[in-house]
Amino acid sequence: MGDITLANNGAGRLNSAFRSLMDHADATDQRLLRLDPRDNVLTVTRAIAAGELIVVRGRGVVVGESLALGHKIAACDVPAGGKIIKYGVSIGSATRGIAAGDHVHTHNLRSDYLPTYLRENQEHYFRQHG
Repeated sequence: MGDITLANNGAGRLNSAFRSLMDHADATDQRLLRLDPRDNVLTVTRAIAAGELIVVRGRGVVVGESLALGHKIAACDVPAGGKIIKYGVSIGSATRGIAAGDHVHTHNLRSDYLPTYLRENQEHYFRQHG
């Protein structure tokens, strides 16, 4: 995902309602829910399509991939190794830098409590434990 630049030769014109949202530092798309004020991730409450322009804490971002109900996006930049906070507590650590508005899931998050199994290694896990 990337931040939206408003001055881009007319491409990416924003309607006045969206523009006014971006004037407020904490404004966030209504399809995103912060469960606790300490959280640095937001939970998707209604599907968001890839390529949509959304507001995350006053910043315009373009969604890089479709986000389904219940998935998480970063509310702010999280450095590699930084804690992912949901429900006001750490649920894991970033395995790489995560930009505000990026999807947060097993491709960039390691649980601090349970083993994290990526698609690439699930088959190996199930052969051992199946």
